[in-house]
Amino acid sequence: MADWQWQTWQGQEFLTCELLRPWPHGFFTRQFWPQVPADLVAALAPQAAVQQVKQVHGNRVLSAAVLPPAGPGGSRAEADGLISDRSHQALWVCSADCSPVLMGDRATGQAVAIHAGWRGTAQAIVPVAVGELLAQGSRVEDLVVAIGPAISGAVYQVSTDVAAAVGRTLLDDPPADDGSLVTMLQQLDNSPLLEDEAGGKARLDVRLANGWQLERLGLSREQIAIAPHCTFQTPERFFSYRRTGEKQVQWSGIVSR
Repeated sequence: MADWQWQTWQGQEFLTCELLRPWPHGFFTRQFWPQVPADLVAALAPQAAVQQVKQVHGNRVLSAAVLPPAGPGGSRAEADGLISDRSHQALWVCSADCSPVLMGDRATGQAVAIHAGWRGTAQAIVPVAVGELLAQGSRVEDLVVAIGPAISGAVYQVSTDVAAAVGRTLLDDPPADDGSLVTMLQQLDNSPLLEDEAGGKARLDVRLANGWQLERLGLSREQIAIAPHCTFQTPERFFSYRRTGEKQVQWSGIVSR
């Protein structure tokens, strides 16, 4: 398992991952609220150009090269993933239970930031981003990925159809019936789908689902790190929409080399 470390800035802690050591990066906590990327970038690389999008729980991944300037009132391009196109770009996503995914290419220095909730995961946003990198000439063996704090499968209850929507991205030939698919996945080792005592429900670990998707693309487990922190169960550090219903977020960012 890759090491995770707490770093201190402004007297508060944010999380980093050893796999992403070559890139300035951080998974920030609720203590930094209400600061935004324009403020937080100083903790990573003060001169980096801040890039972010309007997150919409989809699977659109944009190159920073095509981002339009922020419009009146701060309007931004709609997407849930960003890929750098040059060095010193700070890419940011926000989350409050969904998985923040930061990725780097060890050969090119490129960086990727992804917001992957269950909807984006069911639409395979992380494989979409990897596909974009490969189309640009990246190699699977050069990629490293850190999946930050998110709600864990132990506490994230979802409907069977939601669990099945994610589960269909994890098998080559999934059963047509949602219940059969979920039951099949629940029986596998280290599964992102767990049993729930309520009828028509399952427990979903979106972090693990994204890890599975990456492994199906050919990444080894040594190239993937999943943070051992649950947003729902750690109220002193993280906002959780499932826990409170409040629309507050923590930010995660990475700077391209």
